[in-house]
Amino acid sequence: MTMAQPDVTVVIGAYEAMPYLTECLASVEAQTIAPERVEVIAVDDGSTDGTGECLEEFAARAPMPVTVLRQENSGGPSGPRNVGLAKAAGRYVFFLDADDRLGPEALERMVGMADRAGTDVVLGRIEGVNRGAPKSMWGRTLERTDVYSSPIKFTLSAQKLFRRSLLERHGMRFDESLFTGEDALFTMEAYLRADGVSVIADYTCYYLVGRDDGKHVTRSGGYTLRFDSARALMNLIAGLVPEGPRRDLLMVRPFTVTLLPQFGPRFLKDTDDVRRRKLELARPLMDVHWTEGVARRLKVEERLRLHLVAGQRLELLMDVLRFVREKEQPRALLERRGRRVYLAYPHFRDRAAGIPDSVYLASPREARAVPGYRAGGTDSLPRRAARRLLAPFRAVTPA
Repeated sequence: MTMAQPDVTVVIGAYEAMPYLTECLASVEAQTIAPERVEVIAVDDGSTDGTGECLEEFAARAPMPVTVLRQENSGGPSGPRNVGLAKAAGRYVFFLDADDRLGPEALERMVGMADRAGTDVVLGRIEGVNRGAPKSMWGRTLERTDVYSSPIKFTLSAQKLFRRSLLERHGMRFDESLFTGEDALFTMEAYLRADGVSVIADYTCYYLVGRDDGKHVTRSGGYTLRFDSARALMNLIAGLVPEGPRRDLLMVRPFTVTLLPQFGPRFLKDTDDVRRRKLELARPLMDVHWTEGVARRLKVEERLRLHLVAGQRLELLMDVLRFVREKEQPRALLERRGRRVYLAYPHFRDRAAGIPDSVYLASPREARAVPGYRAGGTDSLPRRAARRLLAPFRAVTPA
């Protein structure tokens, strides 16, 4: 007799996951969705701590069908996820990290939402346990939205429900050449190709667990890997979204979340060689993807740092970072009868530095926090100022 197609395949990639794996598997066993609607494919990625044996024991007792695959270590989470995805039979796929856990109603609610709304991706509320978790996208439950209309671009981890036909139609797999940010690339592509995305904000579907030993399935590496991740995500966005405001909106994510931290306070502790190397790695990304539209969407301090990165202005960047490290607050300068606000970070109107005023122009949110500001003048950078914003980058000689 032919078995009915499961509603959802849970793919678990596991490497050295003990003892966290036991709670992860218990959360799968406790799901309120009927067991016959679920299948589990667990991939042991060369563990030596009993992870594989734990998965085998789970397969023997679980109420739903469980397939355990064991392989040599692949070096990252992409390989096991791809192996599991290739074996999946469910209408939907959910990627569960072996040290995290599901809320009891997670699968039932997410599958129900996808079926009801007809959407291709469902985000279930995430809560951190001994670690941080994304917050901005959980304001309210949304049956149908997209990556442009909501903050979902700021949660690009793989722990989402994906319609498998979407993934198969576009041949989507995790990039095994990336060792950090591979899930961001996969999830952003799914958002962009999806016929609608749903958000479940009123129930915690996923618990993101911080390990006591400081390890995690998605292990990070050296700084060069971050530039690889930023480049891949920027190129994906540029390849799928035409030039213009929508592309600029999405580019904010790799610029602020992936690239900008490489030029934060930690940059002050880097060696001279590492600083020069980081600027060298950033140069092609800034040349190709840094636009007026992206710059306008950033806070002054973010915009200023990236302006200096684009211009390869090392010494000026160091001055700004020292200012930021000391948690100093920039002086606010109101002009045009209070309708324009500048934040005087280092080198504001310093003729020798030659940084345009437009770089220091406060965003609407920043401006509203300044006493005496009169709304109506800084809802966006003035067109003339915006056009000047990028021009100095191209001709600047590295400091």
